[in-house]
Amino acid sequence: MAEFSLDCSGAEPIPPMELDPQDVKPALTRLKRANGQLSAVIRMIEEGRPCEEIITQIAAVSSAIDRAGYAIIAQSMQSCLRADPSGESLDTKKLEKMFLSLR
Repeated sequence: MAEFSLDCSGAEPIPPMELDPQDVKPALTRLKRANGQLSAVIRMIEEGRPCEEIITQIAAVSSAIDRAGYAIIAQSMQSCLRADPSGESLDTKKLEKMFLSLR
């Protein structure tokens, strides 16, 4: 998986931004829930459950993971905007690439 960071320094390239686990706690909770859902999907497949039920659950897991990703990007943006309220130092190309990677 590609490594992304928002350059919110406005200066030289920076290493990927580290997020405070407390700041992304809702996203982390969502990912843990998705992990449980994924385990349930695996059990459904092993039990030979109907395809439609399995696909419905896979879609739910995928949606939960995507939403967690968007929440993490949003938290990164908030951190950058606290550092630079004008937002001029945000690397919009990297930001676009992060959003598109979740599609």
